Amino acid sequence: MTDAASPATSPRASATPRPEGATGVLVLADGTLLWGRGIGAAGHRVGEVCFNTSMTGYQEILTDPSYAGQIITFTFPHVGNVGANPEDIETVTPAARGLVLKADITDPSNWRATRHLDDWLKTFDMVGLTGIDTRRLTRRIRDAGAPTGVIAHAPDGRFDLDALLAQARAWPGLEGMDLAKEVSCRQTYGWTETGWTLGQGYGTLETPKHHVVAVDFGAKRNILRCLASAGVKVTVVPATATAEEVLRHRPDGVFLSNGPGDPAATGDYAVPMIRGVMESGVPMFGICLGHQLMALALGGRTTKMERGHRGANHPVKDLATGRVEITSQNHGFVVVPESLPETVEVTHVSLFDGTNEGLRLKGRPVFSVQYHPEASPGPQDSHYLFQRFVDAIEGRY
Repeated sequence: MTDAASPATSPRASATPRPEGATGVLVLADGTLLWGRGIGAAGHRVGEVCFNTSMTGYQEILTDPSYAGQIITFTFPHVGNVGANPEDIETVTPAARGLVLKADITDPSNWRATRHLDDWLKTFDMVGLTGIDTRRLTRRIRDAGAPTGVIAHAPDGRFDLDALLAQARAWPGLEGMDLAKEVSCRQTYGWTETGWTLGQGYGTLETPKHHVVAVDFGAKRNILRCLASAGVKVTVVPATATAEEVLRHRPDGVFLSNGPGDPAATGDYAVPMIRGVMESGVPMFGICLGHQLMALALGGRTTKMERGHRGANHPVKDLATGRVEITSQNHGFVVVPESLPETVEVTHVSLFDGTNEGLRLKGRPVFSVQYHPEASPGPQDSHYLFQRFVDAIEGRY
């Protein structure tokens, strides 16, 4: 491959100058080049470039299925310094397309680490860059929206910039893209693992009080652990499950998980299922993509955000109680509250930008939130929602 680029397709001249020894580059669709040092797997990946403001939990973030189709820019400069371990993962196969960091990864300095992050990235074939001006890139995303880009790592430092730029410009973006099918489980399975405890690791639910079917649009493991910790035995079904298939398990409640992509595209098959479950009267709780799909099933609509919510410090107000909770979030689409019918009540709003963060169906045990109550990473202010779901199952909500 070569660095040469023809004038018609060349990345623009204002791109960051290529430093000596650069083995990685981020090519944005507008022609911007950001040079750095490659980490993780060699190769290149295309996706939407976003940023996450969390200061901890990078391994959980990288394995969150909601990041399918995205390249994650970490605003916190020191990522990788606590290494990696087999416990802090949210799915077996990470779906993120790549990661962008400011500082080089240092050697692990945490007692739970079992391997270096760079080695962990190679194992999962994930491409990364260090040495990037992440403040500049974050401002670019904040001010102009999340761009399409190609992240590339070539140990020999040779890149076909024309081809990378063409790939960035050809990628269609997340609007209209159904990614839930790519990250969902393929077969139904049971879940009884509970939360992590120091010195003991993860526990096991011995005497479940209730049975919930979780529809996996890209579910994080810690969501399932929170349900199990609340005394709920979980049966996980694929994203494409029908209402009949869900109700065949005779659940006490149905949970709609988080996930990636455009909710309107996933809604083609998810909305009929959700409406069928609602008609049965079974209590229902949704988060993130599950929240957006519930809104679609209730007659609302969703839209792509200019800048998504991704981080562990997002303040959300509960309109019923006036309580403000700090939440963990990861979404690039949002429910349009004005589109919701009168039978639906808006329950939570973002104190950052006023966008919708929760809803409930009046008079029915059906509710959802846009954020991640399980956190992982993030504060545990919203763990009460899992108990609220149990209360709905028991007829107390």
